Amino acid sequence: MQPTFFLNHGGGPCFFLEPGPVRADWNELEAYLMNFASTLSERPSSILVVSGHWEEVRPTVNVGAAPSLLFDYDGFPDYTYQLTWPARGAPELATRVRELLGAAGVASAVNDRRGWDHGVFVPLKVMFPTADIPVLQLSMQRGLDPSAHLAIGRALKPLRDEGVLIVGSGQAYHNMRGFSGYGRSDPGAEAFDAWLRTAMLDGATRDRALMHWEQAPGARDAQPHEDHLLPLMVAAGAASGKPGHIDFHGQAIGKPISGFRFG
Repeated sequence: MQPTFFLNHGGGPCFFLEPGPVRADWNELEAYLMNFASTLSERPSSILVVSGHWEEVRPTVNVGAAPSLLFDYDGFPDYTYQLTWPARGAPELATRVRELLGAAGVASAVNDRRGWDHGVFVPLKVMFPTADIPVLQLSMQRGLDPSAHLAIGRALKPLRDEGVLIVGSGQAYHNMRGFSGYGRSDPGAEAFDAWLRTAMLDGATRDRALMHWEQAPGARDAQPHEDHLLPLMVAAGAASGKPGHIDFHGQAIGKPISGFRFG
């Protein structure tokens, strides 16, 4: 059975910048992602990714056979808009995902034109540079309701027995104004990351904690808008009741960020 993961996907294409201080801010996370595949006990048959950069009215699967890359970032050098990552899509997995969602009473939709956003291709290009595992992206549901996304994850749990690696790609800290305060003490960021590192471990209480995440200390300091937190709900839901583990803990632009493995 495949574990599920919530990982931090970094700041745009920073892993692919020329060496310098901006890239160095992400060194810890880059090293973790580079070593990720070696920690898996078995090679995934395919990868299902929920990114913090795609919301739809209904959960939507990208059914393209070979999606292009969506360079949904601004202000980076020209060469970062020439990146390639030619992994195949996974239309057959899309059918299975919709089947599981439908059985759980979750209406879904398809999109065959959207490219993979940087929440997909940036971390996966570092994690699986040979691009030889089929990938399917699933959108979040507009409204970003934690309970709904936990339910989506629970519906997808059978995929883990089918060799599918489920990845929530977001950011444990995603406050752009806060990032601008590099080097300054940030008690809210520290408090929220500490809460995550405790609350994510207990499978018996984790779902309830996530449903009420806004009550956690420092929650809105770390997540003014929760789009980058909701992929965590799907990853956790797909291993509901199972123990969680801190898979990564480090710093990015002076802020604490953590990633988790479930099941």
